[in-house]
Amino acid sequence: MIPKIKKNDYLVMYETMLTIRRFEERASQLYGKGLIGGFCHLYIGQEAVVVGVLMSINSKDSVVTTYRDHGHMIARGLDTKKIMAELTGRIDGYSKGKGGSMHMFSKTNSFYGGHGIVGAQAPVGTGIAFAHKYKKDKQICRTYIGDGAMNNGQVFESFNMASIWKLPVLYIIENNKYGMGTEVSKVSAGSDLYKRGEPFGIKGEKVDGMNVIKVREAAFRAAKYVRSGKGPYILEMQTYRYRGHSMSDPALYRTKEEVKDYKSKDPIEKIKKLILDKKIFPEKKIKEIDDKVFNIIKNAAEFAENSPVPNIEDLYKDVYA
Repeated sequence: MIPKIKKNDYLVMYETMLTIRRFEERASQLYGKGLIGGFCHLYIGQEAVVVGVLMSINSKDSVVTTYRDHGHMIARGLDTKKIMAELTGRIDGYSKGKGGSMHMFSKTNSFYGGHGIVGAQAPVGTGIAFAHKYKKDKQICRTYIGDGAMNNGQVFESFNMASIWKLPVLYIIENNKYGMGTEVSKVSAGSDLYKRGEPFGIKGEKVDGMNVIKVREAAFRAAKYVRSGKGPYILEMQTYRYRGHSMSDPALYRTKEEVKDYKSKDPIEKIKKLILDKKIFPEKKIKEIDDKVFNIIKNAAEFAENSPVPNIEDLYKDVYA
């Protein structure tokens, strides 16, 4: 049975999605100022996926994801100050300024990356799920995969092993319609990516990833299935990124009409409208959250800019565990 949404849950969903959105917007500004180096992949538009899934996570469940990882970290409860510090290559970041945008970890929060290689997180997440089963700790690993990785061999090897050993892993395909600059339909045979688990005996479903309520419902169903010992499950989230693949991508391969259409389904505006239309909370409360989030992100950026850069002597520290 899916737990009923409590009154305060609506605020949690709105605030967390808004925090991710504002964080990414500020990261874009810092990148433009040259304070963020290397690659930087923003999560703007996809917030409902991680936030909806968050609602079903046990505090000790593990998470592993792609290089588009800032939103996942915020949803997992990690400190925005330390995330921003890592983005700007500062010593107070989660990887002490060495990982940057794509390689952030927090063992304390059971967050295992942030992986720069397409599809590399699938076998890592599967291995973490194996560890959960071996330890009999009743936890599950949520492994996020982009649509571009769904044509990579290591993903299917992971599916095979997860199914054979009935591992407690929930694979979440974030289908944002484009693998870098190529539309998914041009490189992926078949319209349903979740069905690629069927030859391995893995059940799955397609979910409206622009609707946080529907994501939450699907996440609870899937988590119950996986945690019960039945093996892996796949959720294909139909979502959309408003920006380019990375900060260096102007996204000229998409029409303005397409982007405008998806923005009309914006997940943050959708939950805000629901809260106000159903009179769950007054507009005054929404304004309070808006102001709170503004200050959280402002403080995160200031913390990052004031954090020292690593010393050259730190280059070889923490290379191996």
